[in-house]
Amino acid sequence: MKLWDKGIHTEKSVEEFTTSTDRIMDMRLAAYDVLGSIAHARMLESIGLITKDELKMLEKALGKIMKKIREGTFEIEDGVEDIHSQVEIILTNELGEVGKKLHTGRSRNDQVLVDLKLFTRQSLKTVVLKTQQLFKILLDLSNKHKNCLMPGYSHMQVAMPSSFGLWFGAFAESLVDDMQLFLAAYRINDQNPLGTAAGYGSSFPLNRTLTTHLLGFNNMQVNSAYAQTSRIKNEKTVTFALSSLANTISRLAMDVCLYSGQDYKFFKLPDEYTTGSSIMPHKKNPDAFELIRARCNKLVALPYEISLITANLPTGYHRDFQLTKQDFIKSFDEINECLNMMTLLMENISINPDLINDDRYNDIFSVEKVNKLVLKGIPFRNAYKMVAEEIKNGTFKPEKNINHKHEGSIGNLCNDMIEQKLNCVMCQFNFMKSETALSNLLPGQ
Repeated sequence: MKLWDKGIHTEKSVEEFTTSTDRIMDMRLAAYDVLGSIAHARMLESIGLITKDELKMLEKALGKIMKKIREGTFEIEDGVEDIHSQVEIILTNELGEVGKKLHTGRSRNDQVLVDLKLFTRQSLKTVVLKTQQLFKILLDLSNKHKNCLMPGYSHMQVAMPSSFGLWFGAFAESLVDDMQLFLAAYRINDQNPLGTAAGYGSSFPLNRTLTTHLLGFNNMQVNSAYAQTSRIKNEKTVTFALSSLANTISRLAMDVCLYSGQDYKFFKLPDEYTTGSSIMPHKKNPDAFELIRARCNKLVALPYEISLITANLPTGYHRDFQLTKQDFIKSFDEINECLNMMTLLMENISINPDLINDDRYNDIFSVEKVNKLVLKGIPFRNAYKMVAEEIKNGTFKPEKNINHKHEGSIGNLCNDMIEQKLNCVMCQFNFMKSETALSNLLPGQ
């Protein structure tokens, strides 16, 4: 059954090609389609297009559908095109003419927009909370190991003294910037497109402010034509935030892969978090980190993939959006699985506290020697040449008791400032507003 059916048979191969995995992806949107339908029904009653009794019938029937969705017994039947069609079939079969009234003043275009916006809003919340959990672990590790020195690198060469505290803290602060992007994406997504129909509004006196309130949106997507165009813009914005987070996690995974090797021995995981070789009994491979790296790198490419698919599309809805919808929805699964695994691995990672005592790292303290000479009144360039000569002659003796004091340095990580930055971002999401609104749509469910 198709909502657009006019009695003309569609060639089966064309139908299969154009529907693709829509029905599978739409199961992820089912609950949100019901919520959008309840809000739309209440709005229709408020402007006199359905009666109070009809609204009660629709809300009761939609409540039954939601119950099946939550129990895991709801399905989109064979031959039914999408979630919107399935819900309307169920309502029509149960309520007759009343069920047919629910589509008044809306299109599948604004239905899928609402479903995706509600899905994205909840999905962003999940990612944000998981990222916050990883942040806390990294910051705890930073505080725990703040006095354990490690070599810092540039050009893949040992450079200057760093610390495990500085290393863990760097990734924690990177997550804060990722959260800033999530906040921007959350706000752009948190706008109500319901009532824009196929992109050109409706002649019915729809009350879009009411549905904005009922669905807990912070704002309204005002221009009906832009609402359709904004679908891809919204997906690109959200996936750009996801790609930024993925980039942070991928770099963290790469560092551990590199620095846990026998040549470095900075980090170690319990044996049960590594895998082995079929012929080399000594191997303990960081496969989990490698797969995090690869999967996150796929996510880094996603906003560019969406851009290429939609680069030359004119204003309005196009079926090309079907392809971006699939990857967009699945991207949240990818990032959440990577976050879960990275959090588990970071909870079980250990460091080498005696690393800096290896003589191979003696030269990284050369800058400390130069700076001490400068503090005694020797011009920097002269001091630089003096220490360089010592290194060349093999007479350089490192002084490993260093104490940096400026903000964000080895001896003064200022992790409390980093934590405050994250807390400032977190309090701006206001997740409770949307959750309260949606819970009021289905009281007792």
